[in-house]
Amino acid sequence: MIFVRKAAERGHTDAGWLDSWHTFSFGGYHDPGYMGFRTLRVINDDRVVPGEGFGTHPHRDMEIISYVVSGALEHRDSLGTGSVIRPGEVQRMSAGTGIRHSEYNASGTEPVHFLQIWILPERPGLAPGYEQKAFPAGERANRLRLVADRAGSDGALMVHQDVRLYAGTLAPGASLPVKVPAGRYGWLQLVQGAARLQGHSLQAGDGVAIAEETASLELDTVDGAEVLLFDLA
Repeated sequence: MIFVRKAAERGHTDAGWLDSWHTFSFGGYHDPGYMGFRTLRVINDDRVVPGEGFGTHPHRDMEIISYVVSGALEHRDSLGTGSVIRPGEVQRMSAGTGIRHSEYNASGTEPVHFLQIWILPERPGLAPGYEQKAFPAGERANRLRLVADRAGSDGALMVHQDVRLYAGTLAPGASLPVKVPAGRYGWLQLVQGAARLQGHSLQAGDGVAIAEETASLELDTVDGAEVLLFDLA
């Protein structure tokens, strides 16, 4: 089964300083048909104007991944962590028993575009934690590079859930196989560009639910694309 969630059908929030598209229900956008996919709860496609951002606010019992597409995102939290996330870097914050943090555009002149991803943790009450790593462009070129999983395999971030998150970029004219292991589920998010998956045309912001596909699927692009693939229990 392949089901495409079109970008234009997502929920939308325009707060002036924030332009956000919600793949799944979030905040004031509620759709009973899109409450998440397996343990994947939120994919927010956020653009923040220069010098603005999310003030300090609380989270608990959630694994939160920030993936910067362009620009720079400044993060500060109640653990004393402060960092700037740039393209090619991925951050995981475990909210656990409770954490407060802020996220701001680190530039006063350029917008920041990032994906905020929430994954349900394997159990409540985990200790709060933070991790950030860089994944060079060469490691993601024309392949799906593991950037997060439960064990922190192959230099990936560790996330407290049975999920494997891959990131990849396709050069113009490139293709790559997309394989979801038997008994598991996949969610492919097209971050940038345009591509085709088994005959389905995809544009930036589209998401694809994959289930019970026993063979590898072929993802190809004419002009180039950037993708995330979630391998979910």
